[in-house]
Amino acid sequence: MHFAIRTLLSASAALAIVWPALAQANPITVADPGYATAQGTAYVVKVLLEEQLGKEVKAVKSGSVPVIWEALNRNAGEIDIWTDVWLPNQQALVTQYAGEGGKVKLAANSYAGTQGYCTTKVTADKHDIHSVFDLSDPATAAVFSADGKSKGKIWIGAAGWLSTNIESVRARDYGLAEFFELQTTDEAVATADLDAAVKAGTGWLGYCYGPHQNFARYELEVLEEPAHDDAAWTFVEPSDPNWLDKSKIKSAYKDAEIHIAYSKSLAESAPDVAAILEKVTFTTDTVSKLAYAIAVEGKTPDDAAKEWIAANPNVVAGWLGN
Repeated sequence: MHFAIRTLLSASAALAIVWPALAQANPITVADPGYATAQGTAYVVKVLLEEQLGKEVKAVKSGSVPVIWEALNRNAGEIDIWTDVWLPNQQALVTQYAGEGGKVKLAANSYAGTQGYCTTKVTADKHDIHSVFDLSDPATAAVFSADGKSKGKIWIGAAGWLSTNIESVRARDYGLAEFFELQTTDEAVATADLDAAVKAGTGWLGYCYGPHQNFARYELEVLEEPAHDDAAWTFVEPSDPNWLDKSKIKSAYKDAEIHIAYSKSLAESAPDVAAILEKVTFTTDTVSKLAYAIAVEGKTPDDAAKEWIAANPNVVAGWLGN
């Protein structure tokens, strides 16, 4: 639940900001990146370990995916568990930190994730916009502007999401950057803009991914794109100063696999926890419903997780091997 160009803080500075001195000795830590889908899975794992194993578990706020991975790999307890590993979005980080020489383990189980461009179904039908290529026209782009005349606006993600970098390449290579302002804001701001557009009957366009609560809340249409083609998908990590020029993408995302990652130090110190993490398997629908409970119904992530666990004893029993 992975993205626009940004300057990362140095690892040491970022970690100092995100993780002040731990208040208690050796609690298990799970990353909370602040968006509802990842909060849903993170807090289910948190509550599961608390209720079923009696562990002390702490949710740690961090909105930067690279910093989460750096902390996982430090094996120092700043982050022990990360429940929102999107592949291929985070493949470079998986290779770096969970590959040879890395100190992170990637759980084998995964569930499906989808990514693309969404608009409201009302807008799509009214203006006959059903393909990404329908957008590469100034008149169509103006549908998504404030005054209906100027450049359109397209939300490409939040700063810190790996997919935001990918979206800046896709917008360029699909010919959208010429007609649209590429917006990088927090997801909450983008959702508020979407909500306002739905109520006003105006145009909204942006990056979207599933599972997500917005698919349950609004009538959205995912725009058609060319099927994923590895030959049309070259993405160079932003650590290369020429990454944008070297990257070329002109096809849809491959359906993502969403995994859990955890530190090797956790596997060594708490093998019972690692064994459960290897068994935990979510579904796209489950995560969308958890996200809806958090983002739309206003439940705390802890409460949403506790209610879901109480309502799904058979699933939990399977994870525990009972």
